[in-house]
Amino acid sequence: MNPKIRKPNNSSSKKVTVSVLSVFLVFVFVNTFFYPSFYSDSGSIRRNLVDSRESFHFPGNFRKTKVYMYELPTNFTYGVIEQHGGEKSDDVTGLKYPGHQHMHEWYLYSDLTRPEVKRVGSPIVRVFDPAEADLFYVSAFSSLSLIVDSGRPGFGYSDEEMQESLVSWLESQEWWRRNNGRDHVIVAGDPNALKRVMDRVKNAVLLVTDFDRLRADQGSLVKDVIIPYSHRIDAYEGELGVKQRTNLLFFMGNRYRKDGGKVRDLLFKLLEKEEDVVIKRGTQSRENMRAVKQGMHTSKFCLHLAGDTSSACRLFDAIASLCVPVIVSDGIELPFEDVIDYRKFSIFLRRDAALKPGFVVKKLRKVKPGKILKYQKVMKEAIF
Repeated sequence: MNPKIRKPNNSSSKKVTVSVLSVFLVFVFVNTFFYPSFYSDSGSIRRNLVDSRESFHFPGNFRKTKVYMYELPTNFTYGVIEQHGGEKSDDVTGLKYPGHQHMHEWYLYSDLTRPEVKRVGSPIVRVFDPAEADLFYVSAFSSLSLIVDSGRPGFGYSDEEMQESLVSWLESQEWWRRNNGRDHVIVAGDPNALKRVMDRVKNAVLLVTDFDRLRADQGSLVKDVIIPYSHRIDAYEGELGVKQRTNLLFFMGNRYRKDGGKVRDLLFKLLEKEEDVVIKRGTQSRENMRAVKQGMHTSKFCLHLAGDTSSACRLFDAIASLCVPVIVSDGIELPFEDVIDYRKFSIFLRRDAALKPGFVVKKLRKVKPGKILKYQKVMKEAIF
């Protein structure tokens, strides 16, 4: 990651600044990704955040990165929440952001709007003078806007109009024009977020879940950051080990996907008749979410297969469930790989190897309970 910032001739300064941004994202997402109710009134949740932040220590000469968050027109933030609810509110700032798998935009916005005294240990400091900023954060709720557009057809809301309006507003700002957005940070969590205007914001530091729907000149690890999905099911709070996990392997999702997701159908054929393997079709619904929770919480391993994109929230549901991820997705980019070693709690299989009859179950059956326990402890330490 190496985006251009205010002092373009100081490459060392650029690397440090964006590295700190990555550390900041780890802070926010580790604490909120695994605690969906983080910004509720739960004192214990807030204490968990403070305790974990205070456990990080930075050298005495560590310089915090200064971030300026734009005061965007409300139609790009709380106005989108209002549109989601379908009812007008006298005070939109009191509206609750609806839960979904791309809540990154809300977590970051909420963290940066908290008083500095409540942001203990963060490597980021919010500044209110743009002249002091190293980075500029654009807090638009682009993923939620997509949900509103698709969920309320015929009600007059247009995500494409929101995108066009947002970029027109940005392009009118002095600080955007100065570097053509190269020192700006924009969340585009949903693979289709900001799709219409991506060519106009591609110079910014993009926070994305993968690069599958971005061209090479729009997104890359050179300047952008991979962020995790929000998990959809409750974190596992039971006993570690395999005693309660009677299934060897679990997967539930759409069987038929295009392009890279074709591996799903092939693996279905190989695995659906295997003993103690649960692999079945399922679409998003409350009933199926309960089935997924039950399946992940009672399985030793959880299969992660490429779908329409290489990433999916299923991987993070597995981590929250302490169900060892088995990743069959060649070329997948994982969040914060520079600071998190996924090999310590995940099993990676090449697609061609996974498609050999009997290979997957044979390999997993060889993993001893002690090794699974070790994987679980690493996941639990990282999460809690």
